[in-house]
Parts: sequence; structure tokens; C-alpha cells
Amino acid sequence: GMGWALLGVGLLLAVYTLLRHGLRRAPPPLARPELRGRTAIVTGGSGGIGAATALELARSGARVVLATRNALRGEAAAQRIRTETGNPEVRFMHLDLASLRSVRAFASTFLRQEPHLHLLINNAGVSAGGTTEDGFSLPFQVNHLGHFLLTQLLLERLQSSAPSRIIIVASRAYCAGRLRFDALGQPPPGPLSTFQDYCDSKLANVLHARELATRLQGTEVTCYAVHPGFVNTELFRHAPLWLKPLLVPLAWLFFCDAAEGAQTSLHCAMAEDIERFSGRYFDDCRVQEPWPPARNDRLAQALWEASERLVGLEGASRSPM
Repeated sequence: GMGWALLGVGLLLAVYTLLRHGLRRAPPPLARPELRGRTAIVTGGSGGIGAATALELARSGARVVLATRNALRGEAAAQRIRTETGNPEVRFMHLDLASLRSVRAFASTFLRQEPHLHLLINNAGVSAGGTTEDGFSLPFQVNHLGHFLLTQLLLERLQSSAPSRIIIVASRAYCAGRLRFDALGQPPPGPLSTFQDYCDSKLANVLHARELATRLQGTEVTCYAVHPGFVNTELFRHAPLWLKPLLVPLAWLFFCDAAEGAQTSLHCAMAEDIERFSGRYFDDCRVQEPWPPARNDRLAQALWEASERLVGLEGASRSPM
């Protein structure tokens, strides 16, 4: 069933990645700019790519907020990063993207407690799940709608702290996505529903960055969609138990570790002179031209308006708080 389908897709993606990039190359060394005095939020920052991203930002001197759901894991990750980097400015704040109420609570707490925001890294993601308290499919809400609302609620702070950047962690899986506006945010029909849902949310990520860039022209707030690399942490989490032993050697061969997976996010957070690429899609630390649906401006605008409606931000020119 689902496990086989995921395995098939995983294998195809692995082979495709291999053909495109050759066997794993060492990532380019990061030029590490000074981020002292800058504040960053990393959603889903307690594990995987998020934690690896937060670690590097903290190492560069940034004040880092780990915005994540599980308080125990969040506090532990913050403690670990403070210890490893010697940077005391790392804190956990509770954020559950599966609850729009939690997104609003996080934003108002953050705005009350933190005067600046220079980097918003919308990194959290899930690949499967049921329905949220808001009535949306879990992947579509966590990966897109929750981050869409979060970004809107923090936009004024990003603007008052400019130059600032928004990084949206998408995935190459966007290329199998399709947006059904008659049922946006509802699980798609069919046997591959879970996988389709994930791909749809990732197409939404790429289109969100595109439309956001259009709306931010002239503000010195820029945004970028990134493919993190196929990272051990996420792709096979929901495969059936009996399949996992078969997948481990594969994953070890073909997929990068979390630190490598964080490279493109970090590139877009820190690289000099990429402002002109605002709204674009980055893969392997380079701008890539995505497939046509992901650069369709009419689609991007329609998604924006539908997302505003679904999260209750219509006419969002008025202050959302």
C-alpha cells in the first residue's frame, strides 16, 4: 500500500538526485558573516534540519528563537545549542502550526517580548497525518497555512527590522503538487492521498515565496524558497516497520545528513547579494528555475487570496492582530 508507493517514489527521487548531482558532494564551506544583534526564528527548530540551521545561526552570533511544539525537546535543543556554541541568546518558544490559535498566540508573545526580527525560517514540516483542529489536512496546514499566517503576523516586525529575510523550506516534491481551489486544505482523493497532500503543500510553499516577493517589493524584506536536500530525517518516517531495514542502507547512501540539509537554508539566510533573487527557488545553494506550475503568477496570487480566506486574514491590509 502506502509504504510501497512511498518507497517507489523515494527510490525514483534518489535515482534522480544521483543522476543530477553525482554521489554526495561536500557542501561548499559557509562564509560565516557576523549575525550579532540579529534575531532569527526557526520553526521546527528542535530536531533535524531546523536544529542544524539554528545551530549555525547561533554559531554566527544570532539570537535564535526555536519555535516548536514539544516543550521538552525544544528546551533541550536550546540548551544543547547554547552549550555547543557558547551563545547564550538561544531560546525556546511554543508554536504548534497545527493550531491557528497557537500561531496567533506565538506571534503576539513574540511581538511583545522581542523587539527585532531579521530572519524568519519557516522550516517545520510534516509528511503525513490526519486533520487539524481548524479542519484542514495536517501537512497542508503545518507546511503552508500555519506558516502563511505566521509570516503575515510577523511582517511588520520584519519590515521595521529590515534588511530582513524569510526562508520557506519547500521540497523538490513540489513538482508533483497540484492545487485544487475547490477543496484547498482538504486531503486529496485517491490511494496516494498522503503523498499528494505533501506535494501540494510543497508547491504552495514555492508559490507563497513567489507572491510574497511581489508584495514585498521596495521594503528590503526578501524571501526565498529552498529545497533542503533529501534528508534522512523525514522521508521514510511513515514507512511500515518491515520496510525500514531495507530503507536504512538506501538512506545512508543517497540522502544527506541534517547539517548538509541545512546548507541551502543557511545560504539564503546569510549569503551576500542575493536580494535580487527574492521570490525564487533555491536548490543546492543555487537559484533553480522551477517547473512551470511553480512559477505561475496567477496561481500564486489565487493561492495567496485563498490562504488569506482560510486563515481568517481577508483584507489583510488592515492590521491582522
